Amino acid sequence: MILVAAVAVTLLVAAALLRHNASDTLSPTGQGASEAGAPSSSLIDSAMARVQDTARSTVSPLPSGLAAVGLTSERLNQARPLMGQAEARLIGIYQLISQTRHREALAQAEALVRDHPNFQLAHLVHGDLLSLQARPVRQLGDVPDTKAMAAAAQLSALREESHRRLRALTERPPEGSVPTQFLTLSPHSRHAIAVDASRSRLYLFENLNPARSSGDADRAPRLKLLGDFYISVGLSGIEKAVEGDKRTPLGVYYITSTLNPADLPDLYGVGALPINYPNALDMQRGKTGGGIWLHGTPSDQFVRAPQASDGCVVLSNPDLERVLATVQIRTTPVVIAPSLQWVQPDALAAERQQFESVLDAWRRSRSEGNLAELKGFYSSRFMNQGRDLAQWWPRVEGELRASGSRELRIKDLSVLRWRDQEDTMVVTFGEVAAGQSRGVTRRQYWKREQDRWTIFFEGTL
Repeated sequence: MILVAAVAVTLLVAAALLRHNASDTLSPTGQGASEAGAPSSSLIDSAMARVQDTARSTVSPLPSGLAAVGLTSERLNQARPLMGQAEARLIGIYQLISQTRHREALAQAEALVRDHPNFQLAHLVHGDLLSLQARPVRQLGDVPDTKAMAAAAQLSALREESHRRLRALTERPPEGSVPTQFLTLSPHSRHAIAVDASRSRLYLFENLNPARSSGDADRAPRLKLLGDFYISVGLSGIEKAVEGDKRTPLGVYYITSTLNPADLPDLYGVGALPINYPNALDMQRGKTGGGIWLHGTPSDQFVRAPQASDGCVVLSNPDLERVLATVQIRTTPVVIAPSLQWVQPDALAAERQQFESVLDAWRRSRSEGNLAELKGFYSSRFMNQGRDLAQWWPRVEGELRASGSRELRIKDLSVLRWRDQEDTMVVTFGEVAAGQSRGVTRRQYWKREQDRWTIFFEGTL
């Protein structure tokens, strides 16, 4: 694998340095020669500079709604249960470096690479800490220039991975905040996932919303952050459009199944969770391709570079195991965004209530069997499995004539909003006739057209 080259470079440097009597350059306090003399460029300058800048920042919250926090022991202890175990250990090493506790950092780095010999970034930091005992270190992955030139792309990717991991720790979602896509979430969706491609992060949530009646006005999403993991996206970036473009799709999706790792090549690690790309919005836009999964890493890699997959979202195997043990198929939404905006749930109340009033008007028209009024809710661009509105509408007419006028209830409602060049709602709910305990589960895609919401896809699950 290409990243192995970078690790090999670092290990060669580390081995050469160990042949020197590095301990002679250490002061009794454990500080290297570069620390004892005049200030010079060091590993701290490269690996920690942006973290320290963030800690000094007075901008809180950030434009994304995240809060800038310092790399303190308290903050690390708060974030540690959310991160992968190996990542938490790596961040702990960075914290020791920032405190110039290099002996302790080196000991922990040695233990980390021993426990995870395929963790390339950990090897890079380990090599730098060995180098720091003998000379100043200019930047993360400070290998000789000739070696660095031979592995420039790999070193660049590892440095970017390091930066994104640190940024994720120092720019945190405020307590109780949610991504703006989650207007409301049914209690049947026990968990939810949101991916921020710009930060290489996957956020795993537990849904705390209780079951609510159709008349309950409080549908604010209540999500508890369970996990916060580093991920890789497509080699060519995001916004998948055609098959084979090596891009990760953007939008609102659902996990459709789980794949047995015994049936998968080693490339996919400990398992895979396919999502329903292309969804109805993707198909209306003419997007092609498929086989987009959340999956693990091959046995010779701990993680992949920030952009390295064929379009899937890739986690480390330990992190994927946590996701696999938590989520449910068919009911777990997966939002993949260029970047996430975080708000407190109550901030979404106005747009949620505005849309739900439109959905309730649709429900009343269907309950009354008012075909003319009901048809006004459907877009002229409606499409379902190749059938346009004219071809699909006779089915609706037949259903309503057969059932007659009857009061319908909407229960277990989920509304997820997707905004790019268009404004879309992905709506899932149970439709139950009065006096009955069971009904059908519908999924609709609504689009704002000329300042009104219309349905461009509808189907049953």
